[in-house]
Formats: sequence, C-alpha cells, structure tokens
Amino acid sequence: MEYKYEKLTDKIYVCASSDHRFGTDAFLLADFSQYRQKDKACDLGTGCGIIPLIMQKYRPPQVTYAVDIQEGAIEQLRLGLEKSETSGIVPICADLKELWEDAPIGQLDLVTCNPPYKVNNAGFQSVITAQKIARHEILCTIDDVCAAAKKLLKYGGRLCVCNRPERLSDVIFAMKNNDIEPKRLRFVSKNPDEAPWLFLIEGKKGSKPFMKVEPQLYIRSENGFTEELQRIYDTGKDEQ
Repeated sequence: MEYKYEKLTDKIYVCASSDHRFGTDAFLLADFSQYRQKDKACDLGTGCGIIPLIMQKYRPPQVTYAVDIQEGAIEQLRLGLEKSETSGIVPICADLKELWEDAPIGQLDLVTCNPPYKVNNAGFQSVITAQKIARHEILCTIDDVCAAAKKLLKYGGRLCVCNRPERLSDVIFAMKNNDIEPKRLRFVSKNPDEAPWLFLIEGKKGSKPFMKVEPQLYIRSENGFTEELQRIYDTGKDEQ
C-alpha cells in the first residue's frame, strides 16, 4: 500500500491511499456540522480520519471518536496522527452496527457520517474491496448509521450526514425511524446552472418536527472556487 500525506495545516496531516482517500464532501460535512469546542463527538465510517482531522483546524471538540470497521483505515488514521499535532482524536476499529466496548452510549453531542452513497448492487462497483465498502451499502446501510447515532447521542444531540440527492427520502426516513428529527437541510451544486450533486442534513435526537432549508451552496464561480468554499477549505469553520 502506497501512502501519501496530505497537508491540512503546518501541524495537521492526513494519510491517504487509493483505498482510503477523501474529497470535497468531507470538508463540507465538517463545516456543516457546526462542531463546538465543548462537544463530545464521533465520526462513523471515518476512513482515513479526514473529518476529525479537519475539525482540528479550528477549536476542535474535546473528544472525537473516529470509528471504522476496516483495519487499514484506522492504521492510516494512526499514521496521520503520528505526523500531526492534534488532541482528542480516538481511533477505533469497530462495526458501527455493534459499536465497541465502553462506547459512550447516550453521551455524545455530535455524530457525523459520510456514508456509502449507493445501495448494494446499484451502479458500477469497484473491484477494490475497500472502495466497494466506502461507496456501496455492503457492510452498513443508512438505517444502521442512524441506529448507531441514536445509541450514541444524548437527548438533543445532533447527527450530520451527507449523501446524493436521490437518497434524500431514504435518509429522512432512516432518521425519523430512529427518533432523530431532520432539522437542517442544505443542497450543494457545482454552480448555479447545475442541479445539486450533494445534500447536507442535520437531525436532532428527540426533537419536534421542523426543518429549515438553508440557502444553496455553490462550489464554483466565474473566478474559480466560491468565497464560501475557499473559506471552508482554508479554515474549516466560520470564525464566530
């Protein structure tokens, strides 16, 4: 396996490979989650740990459990942590359907997940097992993700996920089926002329129904990246 270290800041590095890499959606989800310094958080299906590492750029949560079922992913996260100056990231190799021994049941403020976007046996599947697991619901479904979040979150805790627009009804149903009420929704388009390619959604455990649809986020403008996307890449979070 060939590893490449991607530099997030002078002190934070992500160990990426062909099996476990990352894209723009990870930056968008980390920003959308509105994580706070006081939060106890968990990133399910963390891969190379990109979302917990992005959160280290600006007032990181006091602890972030970074969970993945694949040992190779967790090894990459550990390599990234060895090269970085970080605090509070706890790598865990575990099945989110079963969680892990001493998991913080009912204690977390925030759970994030960039889940497999495609249902199993839908669309082209890569011959690489790790990529199949990342892209298709082979080892877990969106309902499994929401069920795990329900166990981990305290009352009022938040689950933030991203997915493709064609899966929106599946994600909303899975959230509601696990007592997580969708509260915020934002669509992402490459530019104003194209249909959304991604959505970001936040649900709160035990909350009452009411969902806010936020202004659409655009990736590109005539001059390259939009100011908002550049801010997300540069800081990881609004300076509030």
